[in-house]
Amino acid sequence: MKILLDTCTFLWIISDAEELSDTARELFKSPENEIYLSSVSFWEITVKYQLGKLPLPQPPRQYIPMQRENHGIDSLALKEADIAHLSTLPSVHKDPFDRMLICQTIEESMVLLTPDPLIQEYPVKTRW
Repeated sequence: MKILLDTCTFLWIISDAEELSDTARELFKSPENEIYLSSVSFWEITVKYQLGKLPLPQPPRQYIPMQRENHGIDSLALKEADIAHLSTLPSVHKDPFDRMLICQTIEESMVLLTPDPLIQEYPVKTRW
């Protein structure tokens, strides 16, 4: 299964946070799954870091690629088709980063690993 990590899920995985569900841990650790972090999440982390809302031990440009590599997570680039899909989404969720992750999940036929109940209201495969 191809799994896209929600931004908070990625941050919880790399810090082994207790907020991470048992199911999420199992899906992440399973060698049968391909795990991805979107460039959208990299962007979101960078914005929050620059605003002082997300402390990190290093700047995101160093920290995120290092953590992806350490945890065997591939990068998923944002494509034009992902952006085009945005106009078809209902306005359930207001967070622009989450809306783009939803679009990528749909366009790439992936599963989004997220605890966000608003995302689960979209026609997107999610697990938690």
